[in-house]
Amino acid sequence: MESINAKTGMTHAETREFIRNHFEEFINKRNIQIGNVNFAADFVDHGTDVPPGVSRGRAGSIQYVSGALKQFPDLHVQIEDMIAEDDKVVVRNHWTATNMKTGKRTEFRGIVIWRIANRKLVERWAYLEAPHPA
Repeated sequence: MESINAKTGMTHAETREFIRNHFEEFINKRNIQIGNVNFAADFVDHGTDVPPGVSRGRAGSIQYVSGALKQFPDLHVQIEDMIAEDDKVVVRNHWTATNMKTGKRTEFRGIVIWRIANRKLVERWAYLEAPHPA
């Protein structure tokens, strides 16, 4: 039986499922309000993809994803690999979308590292390749 990590409040299996569910709800099901549940009040986004002028806190992350879903209403993320270690979960993923203005399909891949504390997302690091035609 897997033990509960004191930092995250979950087992590694539970942290992987938490992250999988976060991507599924927040992106694929467009449930933006899940951000208010999953992101800690003091969440910090260190991602290289955060647009200039957007807050790196919880509200900024919700704003960022909400804007992306308006521009790419069919945005979809597929998790290709996931590794949980200590209080972090690393995800290699594949994103696809259609630009609403141009109608052109695009895709990109990335790696996201999440840090979890007390069953909440407290930090994110993301490294995404430039979008290119699908």
